[in-house]
Amino acid sequence: MKWTDTIRIAEELCDKYPDIDPLTVRFTDLHQWVCALDGFDDEPDRSGEKILESIQMAWIDESR
Repeated sequence: MKWTDTIRIAEELCDKYPDIDPLTVRFTDLHQWVCALDGFDDEPDRSGEKILESIQMAWIDESR
């Protein structure tokens, strides 16, 4: 899984943190959580605010 796999990352986050409201997650925490996902294999410094925002939006959609 890479940073650009936003939908898959969102699905994994939804499964791993079912009781978390994605809107309450800080980007610093989101970054750490994504890097810690099983199957995530990308450079930690390749993400930015736009990617994290995309992941957060996909996570919101997935959690509905």
